[in-house]
Amino acid sequence: MKDNLKRVIVDFKKLTPEILALLVEKYPDGYDDDQIIKFKNAKSELVEAVEVTTEDTKYLVKVSTKLAVTMENYDEEDYDDFEDDDPEAVQPPEVEEADNDDD
Repeated sequence: MKDNLKRVIVDFKKLTPEILALLVEKYPDGYDDDQIIKFKNAKSELVEAVEVTTEDTKYLVKVSTKLAVTMENYDEEDYDDFEDDDPEAVQPPEVEEADNDDD
């Protein structure tokens, strides 16, 4: 059976409060490796994403450290002053770079 949903790939920069809320609702404890979908985009680059679906759209949200941290620290009230579809609302968290000094 084929669904007629629109398919949208979402990078963290385009993440909206609505999609973030859907992600947190579907993956309240974060997502596992077996929930990540891997595919090649039009440039033949490997993309890893998690899926959330609305009534008419299937979103494939690219996984990243920023996404994981943002989902972990999600608080619905942080987005009360924004529209659900505002891509400016979700700001990247401050992610500490791994310290690779083994000295």
